[in-house]
Amino acid sequence: MKPARLSLRLGLSVSLMGAALVLLLASLAVLALDHELDNRARKVLARKMEQIEHSLGVDLKASDLGSRAHPLLDLVMGHDDLSLNIIAQTGRHPALLSLGPAVEAEPLRRIAAGTALGYSEWQDSAEARLMTAARLMTLRDGTPVRVLLTLNRADDLGLLQAYLRSTLLALPLLLLLIGIAAWKLVQRGLLPLRRFRRIAAQVSAQELSHRLPEDKLPQELSALARGINVMLDRLDGGVQRLSQFSDDLAHELRTPISNLMGRAQVTLSRVRSAQDYRVALEDSIEELTRLNRIITDMLFLAQVDAPRQQLALKPVALADEAQRVVELFALSAECKAITLKVSGWGTVQGDRLMLQRALSNLLSNAIRHSPEGRLVEIGIEQSVRGVQCWVRNEGPGIEAVHWPHLFERFYRVGCGRSRVEGGTGLGLAIVQSIMQVHGGQVEVTSAAQGPTRFSLIFG
Repeated sequence: MKPARLSLRLGLSVSLMGAALVLLLASLAVLALDHELDNRARKVLARKMEQIEHSLGVDLKASDLGSRAHPLLDLVMGHDDLSLNIIAQTGRHPALLSLGPAVEAEPLRRIAAGTALGYSEWQDSAEARLMTAARLMTLRDGTPVRVLLTLNRADDLGLLQAYLRSTLLALPLLLLLIGIAAWKLVQRGLLPLRRFRRIAAQVSAQELSHRLPEDKLPQELSALARGINVMLDRLDGGVQRLSQFSDDLAHELRTPISNLMGRAQVTLSRVRSAQDYRVALEDSIEELTRLNRIITDMLFLAQVDAPRQQLALKPVALADEAQRVVELFALSAECKAITLKVSGWGTVQGDRLMLQRALSNLLSNAIRHSPEGRLVEIGIEQSVRGVQCWVRNEGPGIEAVHWPHLFERFYRVGCGRSRVEGGTGLGLAIVQSIMQVHGGQVEVTSAAQGPTRFSLIFG
C-alpha cells in the first residue's frame, strides 16, 4: 500500500483535531447554557417564594385561602409557566389550593418540604419538564402549610433544543471551513520542503554546488537545512578529494607501468645476452616493488579511513614503541652514520601496530632527509594539549607554503607531484589518517635551514 502524502496526513490530523475541538466546545456550550437556564429558573422561583411568604405571613389566614387569595393570584398572574399549590399540614384544612396552569396533584403531594427552600425536578404524564420549589411556611393565624411553586421549563427546553439544532446545522459548514483552512496552512507550511526537494533533485556526483536556503525558515527547518548543507559540503569535499586522488593515483601508477613496458619492449627488440636480460629483470622487479608498496599503502589507507569495526584502543607506552621502531631502522641510520635517540615517556590509548606504523613513516622520512652524521631524535612529552610524540631531524627546512599540503596523498616538496625514487608519497597521509582514527592530529614545524619536527598530538 502506497504511503499517504505528508500534506494529506497533516491536513487530516489538523482537521480531526479542529473537529474534535469544535465538538468539545459545542458540548461545553450546551452544558453551560443548560446550567445557566437552571440557575435562572431557581432564582425566579426563589424570588417568587419570598413574595409568597410575605403575603401568607402578613395578609392571609387559613380561612382566607379560598376567598382572599388575590395577593397570591397577582404573583402568578401573567406567568403561564408558574403554578402555585398550598397544602395544609393540619387536619382542619386539608384542601389543596392551586393557582395557575393545572398540574398533577398526586406528584406534588409526594414532594417533601422543609424550613429551607428546596428544589425538585420532575416530569408529568405529558413528559413536560418541571421544577418545583418547596418550603414550609406559616399563615398569619399560625397555621403551617406546605407551599409548592412549580415552573414549567418548556421555554428553557425549547431554547436549548433550538441552540442544538442551529449548532448541528452550522457544524458541517464549520468543519468544512476548518478542513480547507488546515489544508491551506499545511500546504503553505510545506513550501520549504518542496524547495528542498527541487534542490535535492539537482544534486548529483557531478554537481554538488547546490545548497539549501537557510534564511526565512522555521527554526526546525532551518536546522535541517543547515545540517543538509554541512552534509553536502562534506560530500563535495570528499568527491573532490577522491577525484584528485584518482588523478594522482593514475599518474603514480602510469610511470612505473610505462617504465616496465618500455624496458620490456627495448629488451625484446633484439637478441641480448643473459646478463642484459638479468639487468632488465632486476629493473622490472624494482618497479614492481614500488607498485606493490603503493598498492599496500592504498589498502592500508582504505582500512584506516573506513574501518569495518570499531578500533579497540588499549594503553600504549610510546617510549617502548619508539624504541622498537628505532631498532628496525638501526641499519638504515648506520649507513648514513646517523644517531637515533629516544627521550621522554608517556602512555596513550591506541592501537599499538598503527602507532608503530605512524612512527615508522616519520622516522623513515627523517633518516632520508637528514644529513650524514647528524642526530635524529624521537621525543615524548606532556603538554597542555595532551601527550605529544615528535620526530626531529636536522635536514633542510620545509617552506611554510608547503605545510598545509604535506599530508595530502602523493604530495612531495620540491618536485611537486612527480614521481621520485624511493617513496610512494603516501607516508604522511597514512600518519594523518592514523591520528584521526585515534582522535588526535599531526603537525609540522620547520625552520628555513632546519631542523624539521613532526609532532603526533594525542588529545
